[in-house]
Amino acid sequence: MHSLLSHTFYTTMYNIINRNKDAPTQPFKKKLLTLFIKVYFLTVLFIVLFIFSVKMGFYGKLPSVEELKSIQNMEASKVYSTDGELLGKYYLQDRSAIAYEDISKNIINALVATEDARFFEHNGVDYRSLVRVIIKTAILQDRGGGGGSTITQQLVKNIYGRRQYKHFSIPITKIKEILIARRFEEAYSKEDIITLYLNTVPFGDNAFGIESAANRFFSTNAKNLTVPQSAVLVGMLKANYSYNPRLFPDKARFRRNVVINQMMKYEYLAKEEATEYKNELLALKYKKVSHQEGIATYFREQVRQRALKWCAANTKANGSQYNLYTDGLIIHTTLDARMQRHAEKAMKTHMTNLQKVFDSHIKTKEPWRTNKNILESAMRQSQRYEKIKNEGATEEEINQVFNTKVSMDIFTWQGEKEVQITPMDSIKHYLSFLNTGFMALDPKTGQIKVWIGGINFKYFQYDHVNYTTKRQVGSTFKPIVYAAAIEKGIAPCDYISAQKTTYENFDNWTPSNGEDNYNMKYSMKGALSKSVNTVAVNLIDKTGINNVIQLAAKMGVESDLPSVPSLALGTANVSVSELATVYSTFINHGAPIQPYTIVAIENKEGEIVYENGFKPKEQVLREETCDLMINMMKSVVNHGTASRIRWKYGLKNDLIGKTGTTQGNTDGWFASATPHLVMISWVGADNPNYKFRTTNLGQGANMALPITALFLKNINNDPELSFVTKAKFPLLLDSLAEQMDCIPEMDDATFMEKIFRKKDKVITKDFGDSLEIEKKNFGDRIKGLFKKKKKN
Repeated sequence: MHSLLSHTFYTTMYNIINRNKDAPTQPFKKKLLTLFIKVYFLTVLFIVLFIFSVKMGFYGKLPSVEELKSIQNMEASKVYSTDGELLGKYYLQDRSAIAYEDISKNIINALVATEDARFFEHNGVDYRSLVRVIIKTAILQDRGGGGGSTITQQLVKNIYGRRQYKHFSIPITKIKEILIARRFEEAYSKEDIITLYLNTVPFGDNAFGIESAANRFFSTNAKNLTVPQSAVLVGMLKANYSYNPRLFPDKARFRRNVVINQMMKYEYLAKEEATEYKNELLALKYKKVSHQEGIATYFREQVRQRALKWCAANTKANGSQYNLYTDGLIIHTTLDARMQRHAEKAMKTHMTNLQKVFDSHIKTKEPWRTNKNILESAMRQSQRYEKIKNEGATEEEINQVFNTKVSMDIFTWQGEKEVQITPMDSIKHYLSFLNTGFMALDPKTGQIKVWIGGINFKYFQYDHVNYTTKRQVGSTFKPIVYAAAIEKGIAPCDYISAQKTTYENFDNWTPSNGEDNYNMKYSMKGALSKSVNTVAVNLIDKTGINNVIQLAAKMGVESDLPSVPSLALGTANVSVSELATVYSTFINHGAPIQPYTIVAIENKEGEIVYENGFKPKEQVLREETCDLMINMMKSVVNHGTASRIRWKYGLKNDLIGKTGTTQGNTDGWFASATPHLVMISWVGADNPNYKFRTTNLGQGANMALPITALFLKNINNDPELSFVTKAKFPLLLDSLAEQMDCIPEMDDATFMEKIFRKKDKVITKDFGDSLEIEKKNFGDRIKGLFKKKKKN
């Protein structure tokens, strides 16, 4: 190019001077020639020095060929379920890098035909196109002449961006892009360059790279893109907002057809094919990846928090810290996407129906009507209040804002609704919702298979399964008390009185039962099956409260437990995951497990940089005790407080369980397990003032059990999960079955009659417990009972 310009310059000057040699102006022309020569050389020198200064880094260091070879783009980290499903991504830019072999030929052909027809011929700079652009843009002032940038130059722009300089921004930028593009061509093959380009280019809607764009706009991958789909995506490169098919379908279709014409022009398509493709509809299948949508939203947030902690504590080979949002990590989790879907379906079915009952139950009797502090407190805890308060508004101004109607989207079980309501009305709306937490895990390994932290992550981001979220657990705590009693030597058939007892050392507290059964005596199985409160308190008193607390801690309860008799009734605040660990200990023959969410983490090269696994803990319960407890909790499901799982939902799975209902029906629980899956379900309102007024509606069997029941029904119909549904607990050993061989319950008269007549083996040790002590305790009342029984 320089030789051509020089030849043209000298020829022009020679013709000007020699047009008329005899003219009197000859000296002037020679001076003019001299001036032109000086200007020319000064211009050339300036250009050469200018290019040299850019090359030497005066306007920013240029990457070397070696540096270009090790270039890395920001890549989204991906989260996968244990069955291989992509659950979500963590990113600043939604980008997924793929190999050349994983890119459809259609997208490559469309790109080359539209953006750089001589891509496979030039060395990074298309000089023919560059001269055309200079002439049309700079000389003819034709702004439609095109950019002249090759794919390689566009790649440079995608990776390094463009910065503004005080002077000569455009020439500096163009020269830098040309120089770096030449180095790119030295560092990479054409296939590598086009792969890098397609992995970095932005497609709009925060989708970066062809894989993310294919998934976002057509719910497919880059390898399976059709010609029309490829043309749409390549068409967006000219202006990814203006030609966004989601926002402007007509413009996008017009631009798609321009790309198809280019493919036909450069013989990538026959005319007939091009005509057919241009007549097709866009057929958009838009799928936005959002942390607030899709399955396992609460679980993904927990994984994100754990992954962030891991990244902060670990470094790469080069010494830099891992970055969850840019390093393209592959996070393999414990979650089973199939089970998660079944659980979410069950939760939505039950909670939709339960909410209808609750709305009808509290209608016109909402707690805020009699306790205005409820609304005041909720308002002050809202983000809207905090924002307005920080802006310096007075309380009067804030109240005015909260009582002025605005347009907002609200959650309902029928879907999102756009409504005109006041912020205060929205507070009333959300206070009335019952929420839930559900976890299912593998009791042998601690792998969490299902995690539902609430009814909707977008509107209720408080996670009710999270380890720091704790509620009173009610009677689901009782199996710990019973296990501690057996460990101490109390036999399952030792009959325990259900009579009322007042504990003077604890503010004269007197536990009561849900029914008038205070004249009854129960075996452990009978008492646990019917969830008799007074028996549980009697047991913890005989076993020792501290013994129960110590066992609970060994089984996985990390929360502080109060050293009071009411602990037997579940007055302690415990998390869903802690309870899951406790019940896993029973299934795992007395060895507790540690629940976890992340199995392994790979870097973008596929190397495992973190790996978790099952770490067995020491046995804290005798295997015989666990077998006895499993047998007792089977009875809860078959004959006791959880029996509706049989008679209402028709489930025949081999199942253990325990219901739980807290004071005033604030919390409903159901803890259950099959041999391969422990399930914990909780239901209640975030504000404890909102609750059912009757135990019939507010008990765990009505509030929490149905989620587990519907979940099991769903997986029973999934043949891939038969290993869970068809699993059976081993039969109880004869020696243990003999220990359980007694009548579950009897009244005082029957109990005393059996002692006197010695018809059955009744062990009464430690419970008022020899014949003489029983006679002394009952005194004359015993004779009256016998007389009454004879009359009947």
